[in-house]
Amino acid sequence: MNEPELSSRDKEIIKVLQEEFPICEEPYKVLAERVGMSEEDFIRRVQEFMDEKKIRKMGAVLRHRETGFKANALCAWNVPPEKSDEVAKIFSAHPAVSHCYERNTAPNWIYNIYTMVHAKTREECNEIISELSRMTGISDFQIMYSKKEWKKTGMKYFCE
Repeated sequence: MNEPELSSRDKEIIKVLQEEFPICEEPYKVLAERVGMSEEDFIRRVQEFMDEKKIRKMGAVLRHRETGFKANALCAWNVPPEKSDEVAKIFSAHPAVSHCYERNTAPNWIYNIYTMVHAKTREECNEIISELSRMTGISDFQIMYSKKEWKKTGMKYFCE
């Protein structure tokens, strides 16, 4: 059975949720006014989106370099497939890991689990990655440090 299409009102709600979040006493009231509805109806619809798993999460995008986290490492790990879920849970629980995901391997690239580690220095990143290695017993990994950041925004939907 196909999911029903989102209404134009639903798309407008999603569009305003993607904008800069208003810093004020009643931010949802401001967002609701932008789409021409009451704050109560707006909040109810956003909760329905979450209950229906149409919205998975809402959160702030930290400009980490501006707050002192100048080292970012994408670490690719060679994790036995039967241990992927167990290891990924350990990686994901670490406060310095912002992303953890699984990818397909390739004949010349055996790494299947990826973590994004943020720290103040490369040395600190290396220490965190060593700690993750000790915690999981996974010692085959490749570290790739960010050199330049081109984009710091999330995906935008219904902005045609």
